[in-house]
Amino acid sequence: MDSSDENQHVPRGVFYCPVHRSFFYLLATILGIIVTLLFLDIVGAAFKRLFHSLSIAGIILLFVTCLLGSLVNIPLKTLRTRIPIMRSGYVTVLGFTYPIPTIVMRSYETLLVVNLGGAIIPTLASLYLLVRTPQVLLNALMATILVTIVVKTFARPVRGVGITVPGFIPPLAAVLLGIFLGGTYGHVVAYISGTLGTLIGADLLNLNVIPELGAPVASIGGAGTFDGVFLSGIIAVILF
Repeated sequence: MDSSDENQHVPRGVFYCPVHRSFFYLLATILGIIVTLLFLDIVGAAFKRLFHSLSIAGIILLFVTCLLGSLVNIPLKTLRTRIPIMRSGYVTVLGFTYPIPTIVMRSYETLLVVNLGGAIIPTLASLYLLVRTPQVLLNALMATILVTIVVKTFARPVRGVGITVPGFIPPLAAVLLGIFLGGTYGHVVAYISGTLGTLIGADLLNLNVIPELGAPVASIGGAGTFDGVFLSGIIAVILF
């Protein structure tokens, strides 16, 4: 899709916070509280039930890596847009403020990237859970399809940002489906469906509208969806 001349304009890596700093600090605070409770063994049992072969240190490392990994985006390809790229610093949607990174690019190009902490790591964790608990495969698939439908319904394309979805929608839908479909493995079903359902419903099913948004960067699992993925994992574990 890209010529060699165009490729030289694509940055090798994109580093920026997927949500407004204040909200990122809030997520970090929530994670800090969870880490403290883990060390006090208040929610340690719940986390061990989800990632039962990981130590407490391994579980903490997983969520810290997801949070810090949200700052890292891996470029996939450059898409030609049909409208000029917006350069505003921030866009607020449904009470959430999203930063728009400033990148030197051609006026009608959007860089498609995949977020390390909001897409790659949670997906690998979900696949790990499926391998460890294959008995939940069918229910997890059904829950993921339903979360995908819910997230797709609430997802909104926002010019200059990309695809956004209210952060509380994915974890709420995932937890409810974990309760009704997961049984004793409700926490596993909630984590998998919350993670994969958000990525599919918000990002993958809306890739076709990206050229219409005029966003300098479109991040799979990043701006607009990272909070939903991150909170799905934490809330799914705490409530079961």
